Amino acid sequence: MHKLPGVYLDYDLFDLGALPDASEDFVGFLFNIREKFGLDDVAYAGMNPINGSVFGHVTYGDAWKMHYVEHGFHRIDPTLQKARRSIAPVDWSRLERDQDFRRVFDDARDFGIHDQGLTIPVRGPYGDIGGLSVTSSLSRTEWNKLKSDVIVGLQSVAVHVHDMVIRSDSLSNLLKTPNLSQREIEVLQWISAGKSQQDIADILTISNRTVEVHLRSARHKLYALTTAQAVGRAISMGLIYPG
Repeated sequence: MHKLPGVYLDYDLFDLGALPDASEDFVGFLFNIREKFGLDDVAYAGMNPINGSVFGHVTYGDAWKMHYVEHGFHRIDPTLQKARRSIAPVDWSRLERDQDFRRVFDDARDFGIHDQGLTIPVRGPYGDIGGLSVTSSLSRTEWNKLKSDVIVGLQSVAVHVHDMVIRSDSLSNLLKTPNLSQREIEVLQWISAGKSQQDIADILTISNRTVEVHLRSARHKLYALTTAQAVGRAISMGLIYPG
């Protein structure tokens, strides 16, 4: 994780649902799964086979999504770690209650998310790995019954979702090196060095507004929600150097 003055960058986690070309069918598909199987939430996560970044989409609320990203939980999430090493469904009740588990799930509980769930790992033909996770707030007895009823169906769904994502334009775009202009690269490089927008405007003898235009364009091309995220992704792609 790169650090700028007062800012931690999280450039290796992508929300496919937030991309400008995200398929509404895909975005809505997880919600349909949630309703069909009577679940609380459904989440898909996959690993980019080229750079190891995590990409996915979830039905969780925005508050938990932001908290998860800000704390870099995708790097320690025990459901993801276990799914990467397993070919069988991962029952969360069997996960080791270690420090990482408590850190993720204690916080999740504060957002109304239960630690009762399953993760279905998927292995693709190109070394790609995915996982479909589901949660439930049913009683343990009810959950055990539901789990046995839906696990086969969820395994089929997991393969379908992973295949849908791997073939999607959204993921293809993530694997491409964005075509940033020289000025956009310069602006991001100065941001990486800790300069403010006004500093950059003075250095490049352009207006503050023009700096913002270049930053907005760079964020769009890098599929970044924030300038900090754009800088981090530009660094990871070798477009600029760490400040």
